Amino acid sequence: MMDEIEDAVFQHQAVLLNEAVAALAVKPTGVYVDATFGRGGHALKVMEGLDQSGRLLAIDKDPEAVAIAQQKFGSDSRFSIQHGSFAMLSQHVASQGLTGAVSGVLLDLGVSSPQLDDASRGFSFRNDGPLDMRMNPEAGESAAQWVARAPLEEIIKVLRDYGEERYAPRIARAIVAAREEAPIETTAQLQAIVAQANPKWEKGKDPATRVFQAIRIAVNHELDDLHACLEQMLDVLEVGGRLVVISFHSLEDRIVKRFMRDQERGEQFPRGLPVMESTRGKRLRRIGKAAYAGKDELAVNPRARSAVMRVAEKLA
Repeated sequence: MMDEIEDAVFQHQAVLLNEAVAALAVKPTGVYVDATFGRGGHALKVMEGLDQSGRLLAIDKDPEAVAIAQQKFGSDSRFSIQHGSFAMLSQHVASQGLTGAVSGVLLDLGVSSPQLDDASRGFSFRNDGPLDMRMNPEAGESAAQWVARAPLEEIIKVLRDYGEERYAPRIARAIVAAREEAPIETTAQLQAIVAQANPKWEKGKDPATRVFQAIRIAVNHELDDLHACLEQMLDVLEVGGRLVVISFHSLEDRIVKRFMRDQERGEQFPRGLPVMESTRGKRLRRIGKAAYAGKDELAVNPRARSAVMRVAEKLA
């Protein structure tokens, strides 16, 4: 069993592993939160930098990820994991008595490779499987259930807003027409509907890519959860604590970039009004520029090509 867990951990290549952990500026006695444990690549690297008084709290929606975390680190008193969403970050941290004492939080957004590669999870159309897409398959509405009940206008909005799909109305109408003939229950069914409805394929890219991404984001409430998590971040971090976020989607990155910028600028007053800098309420300062995977990492992990990492530090 432990060998299987080890394989599951290390088959997944954590994106920007060294860069993300370096950005956290891990202190041996620090308290850190890996809010998206996944398969534990980042967590393992953080743990290597802690002494016996350091702490790592992990969070993940996926029961499989929680099981792997417990098998891998469960006997380590420095480690604990919560099953749930990072949208409940402050609650998870408070349950450990760590509010305002966290030295760094890591968010590695999106779907892990094991989730994508497991056809039974329904995240990918590469291999046929049930149309599920839930990060927590034990709760909430599956993609099949959403596709079965969502009104046409909602489908259009999701495909347009979350998938940036130019043919959203056409594809949405095709989905609605198809579900009237028979339930859409597998990834292959949905992929075929999208392929037939899309009038112009991009070279080297299946048109279902954006549709699957959009529906996954909607089913898992990913952007809502990200907003909620960021709103809690400043209460969780200690002064000098770091926030490190790895995004894989332009919408996610836009949310993170805007949050960091707004907290760095502080409150904005009308031009010409005499205001001292100390009264602006600046809460964060950005550390460096956005970082991307290098050529060496992309050569071994092509899924890192869309990753962008941003870092900020709490001021007060």
